[in-house]
Amino acid sequence: MNSFSCRRHDARLADEAASPGPSRPVSFQTPRDTVRVTVSNLRLAHHVTGEKALTDEVVRSRAKLLTLQILPCLNQPLSTPISDRSLSSGKMFKSGISSFARAARPSFAAAATRRAIKPASLRFPLNSRFASTASVGDGKIHQVIGAVVDVKFDSAKLPAILNSLETENNGQKLVLEVAQHLGENVVRCIAMDGTEGLVRGAMAKDTGAPITIPVGPATLGRIMNVTGDPIDERGPIKTDKFLPIHAEPPTFTDQSTSAEILVTGIKVVDLLAPYARGGKIGLFGGAGVGKTVFIQELINNIAKAHGGYSVFTGVGERTREGNDLYHEMQETSVIQLEGESKVALVFGQMNEPPGARARVALTGLTVAEYFRDQEGQDVLLFIDNIFRFTQAGSEVSALLGRIPSAVGYQPTLAVDMGGMQERITTTKKGSITSVQAVYVPADDLTDPAPATTFAHLDATTVLSRGISELGIYPAVDPLDSTSRMLDPRIVGQEHYDTATRVQQILQEYKGLQDIIAILGMDELSEADKLTVERARKIQRFLSQPFTVAQVFTGIEGKLVDLKDTIASFKAILAGEGDSLPEGAFYMVGDLASAKEKGEKILAELEKN
Repeated sequence: MNSFSCRRHDARLADEAASPGPSRPVSFQTPRDTVRVTVSNLRLAHHVTGEKALTDEVVRSRAKLLTLQILPCLNQPLSTPISDRSLSSGKMFKSGISSFARAARPSFAAAATRRAIKPASLRFPLNSRFASTASVGDGKIHQVIGAVVDVKFDSAKLPAILNSLETENNGQKLVLEVAQHLGENVVRCIAMDGTEGLVRGAMAKDTGAPITIPVGPATLGRIMNVTGDPIDERGPIKTDKFLPIHAEPPTFTDQSTSAEILVTGIKVVDLLAPYARGGKIGLFGGAGVGKTVFIQELINNIAKAHGGYSVFTGVGERTREGNDLYHEMQETSVIQLEGESKVALVFGQMNEPPGARARVALTGLTVAEYFRDQEGQDVLLFIDNIFRFTQAGSEVSALLGRIPSAVGYQPTLAVDMGGMQERITTTKKGSITSVQAVYVPADDLTDPAPATTFAHLDATTVLSRGISELGIYPAVDPLDSTSRMLDPRIVGQEHYDTATRVQQILQEYKGLQDIIAILGMDELSEADKLTVERARKIQRFLSQPFTVAQVFTGIEGKLVDLKDTIASFKAILAGEGDSLPEGAFYMVGDLASAKEKGEKILAELEKN
């Protein structure tokens, strides 16, 4: 009998069983035998079980339920639960009248009837669907699809969301992070490394905690990956301090409410786009404009001026760039293999699976949090590139089957970004100031990824190729770089007035450049000539020799105090440098250094 005919017989049987009247038998024909079920049979079954007499309405209702749900299972063992699979046409009626007699046994008849009328949601133990996460257990790899690995546990108690599982793949440790509970004691995980060679049935152990990494001074000068394993071939990281990468942001009572400037010692930054202590700075710049040297100088100056440490986190960028940065830091003594280093490196480069790239920023942040919370340091956290963090989160979201949001990004974009950025803040013990390189896809500032990042930034530092071509380093654009800290209530009126006047004279010079290019300087008024002359000197005075670049330039690096920076620019605006040549302001520290250099230049000119 085909499935369509079987459904017709089921429907006819149910209608006849539910129809009023005497004990009229209902039947249908199968290829093997005939089964007759009557309402009187049902009464007999209930009489045997000791239940009270039933009304005709209840009998008809239960007869209908028994017909549709119990009879298809009569040929199965008594211990077999009712399931949808037992409704297949090939197994429906094989045992005839003898099977129904078995159904009339007291133990089965009562249980079957109760199952038939019990709500579907209560047919299974609750602990098999809503598993507890109170204990730690071992599971087995159930399914592997790229970076997504499903692990099945024998126990109904499952590892908590964000817990890390450990398994072995080709003799190497592989860390998985729990992302979802799927039911049937299966959890879906994201792999932190490649899954090539991973097989079903392999054991996976729940660690009972999120991914935990080494922290503390032992991490300085070392390179680790997302799981805290060293990748610099210098042996294990010797420390007894470990922290999970997932943590809550500092509470409101622990955070500092005062707005303070983090003095970097770089003139153009401290004057025009000052960094907030515990703030977030976006670093924009193309290739070859000096981002790496700028970052190294910040690391060096923070260590000198504040005694603080730095953490560099490479998120989804080129492995070659990370390798170059490591060796350049050794050349500039930022990293000393045999001495005290000033920076810890955490890399999760673009060849890594999306799980690693989505978590490596949290690993670097955890290292920085230890120095802030336990040692009271002012920590500088570099993230290169914050866009890759969002991009990796989008890949993970797609792998987990979530419905994408605008432009294909994950629906949890704002939550993912906010969860990380809120941990970067100032507390009463110390601070984490984050400098984040930002890639803008297709130069579209309205793209959800950079737009979400901008909402968290306190300042932007733009490195300009045009300024770099003039030979002015750092190539920070003084007009495009901004900071919310440039407020007279925060920096003071003198600082604010000096900065705005510098920006004003540079903007006036920019507006006069077209006229100069076409007509020449002679066509300008005397006031405009003075503006151009001072603007060009200010432009060159914004350059500064870096300590980390001394091995390349041969010029001793200068770290300029904020008071000296303000006083020097204020003096240039007042005309104190009008008698000095432009070259005197190039690659010097404060105005006193410029005057000294200017006197040397003038003395050489007189000799010639």
